[in-house]
Amino acid sequence: MLALEWSHAIEAAGGVGLADSPAQTRRAWIHRADEQQVLAMFRAVGPEAPAPWWLRALDRGRIASRAAAFALEDEVTRLLGSRPGWVFVPWATEGEVGYWEFVPSESGVYGPAEPTTVQFTDRHPGFVDLLPAHRGPGQRQAIEFTPAELREQIEDLENIA
Repeated sequence: MLALEWSHAIEAAGGVGLADSPAQTRRAWIHRADEQQVLAMFRAVGPEAPAPWWLRALDRGRIASRAAAFALEDEVTRLLGSRPGWVFVPWATEGEVGYWEFVPSESGVYGPAEPTTVQFTDRHPGFVDLLPAHRGPGQRQAIEFTPAELREQIEDLENIA
């Protein structure tokens, strides 16, 4: 029963639709309910439950608050949303925030590629992963960033994409 409650808690009211930023996807119970109540419910369901990066980081004490996580998402949105070629993709895995793709990196000399992608993560204290454009077999390797490092290097990243 708790798993069913959790699935409703992470479900965006009215569906995600065509959001063009993480802020536009913040329509679920977990985004507006009391932060401690959200955290308690997440802990009761267990760490493997689908959840946004910020809730896992909050659970582990890696980020101070949900508001701090939203501010970080908004900072990345201000950077990438103002640059040509970057598109927000709201259809991530269940419960997760969407990600950003650099559309010009999808095609190249050797055919289609997985585009350069920026996604949020709880794996490291910078909370931003960059996945370079990738062609061929094998897995892409994430490069750890902070929003400030991403801002400093964005032009170089776009040029090599």
